[in-house]
Amino acid sequence: MKISVIGTGYVGLVTGTCLAETGNEVVCVDIDEDKVNRMRSGEVPIYEPHLDVLFERNIEAKRLTFTTSLEEGLAHGAIIFLALPTPEGEDGSADLSYVLGVAEQIGKTIKEYKVIVDKSTVPVGTAEKVRQVIGLHANCDFDVVSNPEFLREGFAVDDFLKPERIIIGSSSTRATALMEKLYKPFVRSGNPILIMDEKSAELTKYAANAFLATKITFMNEIANYCEKVGADVDKVRIGMGTDSRIGKRFLFPGIGYGGSCFPKDVKALHKSGSEENYEFKILDAVINVNSRQKKALLPKINSFFSHNLKGKTFAIWGLAFKPETDDIREAPALDIIEELLKSGAQIQAFDPEAMDNVTKQYGDQITLVKSMYDALQEADALVICTEWSIFRTPDFSRIKEALNTPVLFDGRNLYDTSDVEKEGFSYFSIGRKDIIA
Repeated sequence: MKISVIGTGYVGLVTGTCLAETGNEVVCVDIDEDKVNRMRSGEVPIYEPHLDVLFERNIEAKRLTFTTSLEEGLAHGAIIFLALPTPEGEDGSADLSYVLGVAEQIGKTIKEYKVIVDKSTVPVGTAEKVRQVIGLHANCDFDVVSNPEFLREGFAVDDFLKPERIIIGSSSTRATALMEKLYKPFVRSGNPILIMDEKSAELTKYAANAFLATKITFMNEIANYCEKVGADVDKVRIGMGTDSRIGKRFLFPGIGYGGSCFPKDVKALHKSGSEENYEFKILDAVINVNSRQKKALLPKINSFFSHNLKGKTFAIWGLAFKPETDDIREAPALDIIEELLKSGAQIQAFDPEAMDNVTKQYGDQITLVKSMYDALQEADALVICTEWSIFRTPDFSRIKEALNTPVLFDGRNLYDTSDVEKEGFSYFSIGRKDIIA
């Protein structure tokens, strides 16, 4: 099938590449000429495990091509995916200006039947708005479908190629048949393609992300309470997770969630509710608790250093909002860095993938180093913000030798408290007993 993907951000690039991998002819459209030229030469503009292999293979096979011409993209695809930014507005709502702007251009350009697919995460009612905008200008038949993505950064290729479910929001039998044909190769193991109305499809994505954010936030609340009463959140988590009604996933406490999806989607759903005179009280709490949780280590840091951080140097391991990505959007590490800098501290940081993005934001305000151990040299403490695998089994004797003070502030509970205590460290984590060496 001939497919066009408008927008080559995270969702668009993974979508286009994975659709090409099953034999489709895919044209990806982006207005950034430099980015398009780099992709044409085989450069993947984002870090996502395994994407580079598929990307190079499909470019070489000429199934995956790139252009800055929207007209070229619209002429090519029978199915046109809109993978455009929906940034958070000042009031928390999703900004649809990119989506509706392209919809207008689509209406003015298409000459034959097309299926227009909202792939971006968008509020309930967006498909109808896109349909109306295109319909003001189009002189041919078209359909608009909602097909939300469920891609986890760090696992996006597997999530696309082996989806747990595919959701198609469509009121058109013609469009539905084309979408089912397109996705049939991805569900050969029997996972479902769920057909529903457009509004239900749009809400499903928001509801799923908001629920997962709520689950994380609830566990963080339990962790904070554990610290008050002397319980161990690791034991509580395991006890909860063995209940099949709850499940083991998304129960790990820490310094809050970040990224491009959970923060934006929770706020957008909350705002959409207020527009309908409905108050999402649970989401109120999720937003407020997560904002507070990102700074949960700071009181521990301040207390340990007697509320005098001026001139102290902190090593930070992990800058991305989660492992296996270079995405720093809403990353808890940034909240901690901001507060430490305000207190007059200095930062030496390392992340396997995200340092280029941090450099763009902070310049020379912090020192970025080449290895996790380089960050420790002459530092007064180590702060762990992201649970990269390489941080899980470090050389504790090497850490102790490099630090001025043997103290760890662990925002992801990477280590067993008794193990760290035996190594002679003071150790502060989330929802567990603090260790004072």
